[in-house]
Order: sequence, then C-alpha cells, then structure tokens
Amino acid sequence: MALKIEQFTCRSDNFGILAHDSETGETALIDAPEERPILQAIERTGWRPTMILTTHHHVDHVEANLALKARFGLTIIGPAAEADRIPGIDRQVKEGDKVRVGAQEAVVIETPGHTAGHISYHFAGAGVAFTADTLFSLGCGRLFECKPPVMLASLRKLAALPLETAIYCGHEYTESNARFALSVDPTNSALKERAAEIARLRSEGRPTLPTTLAVEMATNPFLRWHDPVIRRNLGMEDASDDDVFAEIRKRKDVF
Repeated sequence: MALKIEQFTCRSDNFGILAHDSETGETALIDAPEERPILQAIERTGWRPTMILTTHHHVDHVEANLALKARFGLTIIGPAAEADRIPGIDRQVKEGDKVRVGAQEAVVIETPGHTAGHISYHFAGAGVAFTADTLFSLGCGRLFECKPPVMLASLRKLAALPLETAIYCGHEYTESNARFALSVDPTNSALKERAAEIARLRSEGRPTLPTTLAVEMATNPFLRWHDPVIRRNLGMEDASDDDVFAEIRKRKDVF
C-alpha cells in the first residue's frame, strides 16, 4: 500500500510533512519546523507520529523537536554528522542506512552542501524522496557550510534516482527560483511552461510541490550544469562542471 503524504505550510515558507504508511498506520514527520501547524495537521489527518526524520540542524527544521517529543514520545532520527546540533536526537544515521516507517523503507542519502551533514530520505518503494534544503524545485540550497563541488556531488546523487521520483523539498521557493532559472536558460521551452504553471499555482494559493525528478532534470539549472545552451549563456562552454555549477550558484546568490 502507498505512502500517504500530508504537506502543509509552516513558518513563512517552510513545508511540514507527515508521511503515513496506510498498511500499518505508522507515521513520520519529515523535519519539525513549527509546532502549531504540525499539531493542526495531526488533528486534521488523525495520523499520530512515532518519529521525526530530520534532514539537517537549521532551526527552521528542528524548532519543534523537543515539544513534539514531549507530547508524543516519538523517536528523533537525524544525521550522524550533525547529531550534536539536532535537539532530542535518538538515532544517528549515515549514508546507506535504512529507516522504516511501518512497511515503507527509506534509504539515507548523505547530501551535504547546504549544511555539512545534510541528509535526504529516499523511499524507493513509494517513489518519493525528501530532499529538504539540498534540492529545491528549480533550485538548490545556499552553500552555508560547504564549497560548490560538495553540493554538486550531492545533486549528482539525487539526479541518479529514478526520473519518476516525487521530490518533496523544504521550502516554497519555486516562484523566485523560476525567475532566476529563466535568466540563465531563457530559451528552454520546458522551463517556460513550468514557470507559467508555477505562476498559476501561486496565484491560486496552491503549493508548487511536489515536483518530480524528470521535471527538474528538464528545467532546474542546478541539475543542468552540463547543458551546452546554459554553458553558452554563461560564456563557459569549455569550463569544468564544478566551475559551471559554482557560477550558477554565485549568480543565484546575488539575483
């Protein structure tokens, strides 16, 4: 049976996520950005969480950890490399470790770049990946703790997942990401169609996520460092992948 997902807004632009295994009734939170909207989502769905799958240490992803642990007695799972910065952590995980939510199994993918210990969770059987602040729709996370080659290596890992994988990200950044993407890839017809779809969704007050890896591979400049058109637009036809990616990230930082 499927992994059911309830996605909802927290803080100003974070997403909270409840992931529910319909076979066993077990439920996980993906990060814990803010207590009140999480409690509202739990009440709305009736899904009582037994664990938090933490992606990284930033406060807007762990703020409600301790309050929810006290309320529900849940287990907090998070990256071993950031264990000392994850409030209430019970289980430390690293590359290749497996986490079960009822009958559903996730593999941990280490995806440093935004932070040095960031991880993503890939539920292959459900066709879902939770990438938090590594891969956004039409974007990637800012490089607060790592150099561009580190993030590029993480994005290569995610780009190797099945194209039909549904991608759930940590923030609703897609509209602004689309504006930047068009600045470096203005003739991409798939990107222009996606940007129009995003504008419509946001005008209707609807989220732009989840996306799919197939859509991102066709439209997201941070997954298209190899594309000859983007390289030509940047004047970097013969540059290394690392240099092209770093230039795209640098331009986004000041866009």
